[in-house]
Amino acid sequence: MTQFIDLLTEEMSRAFEKAGYGAELGKVAVSARPDLAEYQCNGAMAGAKAYHKAPFAIAEEVAETLKESEVFQDVNVVRPGFINVNIKPSFVTAYLAKMQETEKFGAQTSKTPSTIILDYGGPNVAKPLHVGHLRSAVIGESLKRIMRYHGDKVIGDIHMGDWGLQMGLVITELRHRQPDLPYFDDAFEGEYPEEAPFTVSELEEIYPFASKKSKEDPDYYAEAMENTHQLQEGKRGLRALWDHIINVSVSDMKRNYENLDVEFDLWNGESTVNDIIPGMVAKMKDDGYAYESDGALVVDVAQPDDPKEIPPCMILKSDGAALYTTTDLATIQDREEKYSPDEIVYVTDKRQELHFTQVFRAAAKCGIAKEGTKLRHIGFGTMNGPDGKPFKTRDGGVMRLEMLIRDINEKMMEKITANPEIVGEEAQATSRQVALAALKYGDLSNQASKDYVFDMERFTSFEGNTGPYILYTIVRIKSILNRYEKENAAAGDEKLLDAASALEKNLMMDLAGFGAMISGACEELAPHRICAYIYQLSNDFNSFYHATRILTEENEEQKKSWIALLRLTRDILNTCIDLLGFSAPERM
Repeated sequence: MTQFIDLLTEEMSRAFEKAGYGAELGKVAVSARPDLAEYQCNGAMAGAKAYHKAPFAIAEEVAETLKESEVFQDVNVVRPGFINVNIKPSFVTAYLAKMQETEKFGAQTSKTPSTIILDYGGPNVAKPLHVGHLRSAVIGESLKRIMRYHGDKVIGDIHMGDWGLQMGLVITELRHRQPDLPYFDDAFEGEYPEEAPFTVSELEEIYPFASKKSKEDPDYYAEAMENTHQLQEGKRGLRALWDHIINVSVSDMKRNYENLDVEFDLWNGESTVNDIIPGMVAKMKDDGYAYESDGALVVDVAQPDDPKEIPPCMILKSDGAALYTTTDLATIQDREEKYSPDEIVYVTDKRQELHFTQVFRAAAKCGIAKEGTKLRHIGFGTMNGPDGKPFKTRDGGVMRLEMLIRDINEKMMEKITANPEIVGEEAQATSRQVALAALKYGDLSNQASKDYVFDMERFTSFEGNTGPYILYTIVRIKSILNRYEKENAAAGDEKLLDAASALEKNLMMDLAGFGAMISGACEELAPHRICAYIYQLSNDFNSFYHATRILTEENEEQKKSWIALLRLTRDILNTCIDLLGFSAPERM
């Protein structure tokens, strides 16, 4: 289905052609002065030089051809040559009626769906998820849903940090605390226990303890490095212990991500590609791309037009150890072999931009990424506290993600139970649902690359640009529709009429812009565009609602038209919040 604004451009382009000018001058945009008009065209200014004519004269000639337009209600020319237009209500009504009948409300979907690997999450095994993991999870989940709505095949991969020194540190500390475990007995040949010798809480305490100790004790650090080496070499007992670490950690991760309504298709980690690395490195050497520099193995990735210096991409350290760049390159190779993706998108902290520049260039140069595979990094800013610094607990520590979720759930529970009709399990379920909307919308309404301040009071407010405000709007619409359907057994045959007021027309025009908004959000991978859209839509609905007596309207055809409009508004709002990763309760 052609997007609404494109139809306006087509109409204006025909008018330019009819007046004797190029159709390319007829591009229509939302008016910069909504007090003067709904849309505008500035093509007369662009054509003035080419046609050696005053822009005002060109604009007047074009306006003359639009007098009988079935799209534009009125056309006004403003000096020096702006063409201001308002849309005929009948044209808007016809467009919405077609949206109602079309899959995905007429939003354009990919004619040639792409296969996209979406790499987001990125937690480290043996460590609790903290607030720093929130943005990757929330942004990545929304991007996955947006791209799937666009028709693409999207495979979400958590890409865990489950290899390297951190594993050696945990194993070393376990050996010190429980030396009699069979995993450390080289002579043990039986089956290892099915149950892990630690809980998730114990595991989360062990890693920071071991990490701190390794910085203070050289012998302890050397032991951890040796255990890391033996693990990666496949020592049986350490691999069995590592399996326990992975299983316990992943079970806890899944619980936390479930609380965020975030799902991954693949639970792969750095270890997944460990066996690929030797062959990949050997080929990079054989092909002449990787060479030794100060004992390390590197690949040059600088380009002549770089505005600043891009260091070589290090593949192996001087001691032969692999790095994040190594596992990221091996992961690209693994994904190419298994999925042949058209695109691989990474969602991480924007401070990793240089790392991904090096990895992407090395992958292309060495033929690891196939020609035509697009590699893309979505870098996000920091979630800060009221002091403008990265969000911390009151005592200055890094807050665990489950504690943040708990706090916002409790805050929302206080507000939900202020309604005496919502109690018990319904109150708990509703508070969790609205709290999740507060948390996700508070994050996603900001452009991903920007830092933002986490403000509990503002995010949980039922007023302003917040998740709860959006949900309250949806619940209000649901309530009206439920009452109407209880009173009207034959509900369902409602038909849209032309807007009866300026407020109704504003709402209808918002709905007509759904397709263009979705295309923009998908093209730019920008969930904040959806947030801006539904905030505007909610505001315009509430203005219409407060000025209109919907259920007490005596004209049945008019009432039915408004009900049809409310259904479309509800459905589009529900679609949008699903793309953001949350849903609306039945009442609040």
